[in-house]
Amino acid sequence: MIWKDRIVVDPEILAGKPVIRGTRLAVELVIGLLAQGWSESEVLRNYSGFIYLEESSLLAIITGARCTIPSFSRSKMA
Repeated sequence: MIWKDRIVVDPEILAGKPVIRGTRLAVELVIGLLAQGWSESEVLRNYSGFIYLEESSLLAIITGARCTIPSFSRSKMA
């Protein structure tokens, strides 16, 4: 799966924020939930009304974040 097939940026949807294709569910919201400690199953259960939200969507979000956020060296994190 290529994450760019699942995550889209459209200026007409949520002011151009990255969203899961076919939804208005912002990537930053899902990342925030995961960062707060929500499990994948909790996200999927609580947002089950979004037919395009599935486990592969969450994987696409995580993969996309990993590919687009610059790596931090140990010196930057200290």
